Amino acid sequence: MDVNVRGICGALAFVAVVVATVAVAEQGAHVPRPKLIQIDPSATQSNPLLSGPPETVTMRSGSVVLLPSKNVGRHSTGQNEEALVVFSGTGEMRLADGTVLKLKPYVVAYCPPATEHDVFNTGSEPLRYVYVVARAR
Repeated sequence: MDVNVRGICGALAFVAVVVATVAVAEQGAHVPRPKLIQIDPSATQSNPLLSGPPETVTMRSGSVVLLPSKNVGRHSTGQNEEALVVFSGTGEMRLADGTVLKLKPYVVAYCPPATEHDVFNTGSEPLRYVYVVARAR
């Protein structure tokens, strides 16, 4: 008996894709699509970039314009982890345990899950950064 291994493998792969697709559909999940988002470098206020499901799996992000002497307000990452990518200005990420992360252009600040923190603009010009938040587990 002549067996077409490639054909069988192809059929099994097709079945696996169908089963996975059905499983995803039954769970109400979706597959996010790739995209580009233009950030306005002259923005005078904060703007959302990614708003979470169904646009992403769990990720949310936004561009922030924080004026001198202002802060975003103390909050916790909860079950999420957060990264800030700084583009201009200077500031600090202050953690509840007393840790201070100095923010300046072209640094990335990471904040782990369950961490209370606040972001302050300590400079004389707007602090501009993008935050990215995603579920940690």
